[in-house]
Amino acid sequence: MMMWWWILVPAVIVLGVFFYNGRNRQNTLKRENPMDILDKRLAKGEISKEEYEEQKRTLNTKN
Repeated sequence: MMMWWWILVPAVIVLGVFFYNGRNRQNTLKRENPMDILDKRLAKGEISKEEYEEQKRTLNTKN
């Protein structure tokens, strides 16, 4: 019975690390640059062409 604890405890630790890293990696992959977000908003119809051009100028001035 004691031998199972030596197998179970490391297995739980390995699984915990595996799931934590997987969730953390998904968060980092979702990052988009501001121009991509602006392009998607225009494509979805959330903003007009005029708003798009104004915000695009604003983003390009900051760089």
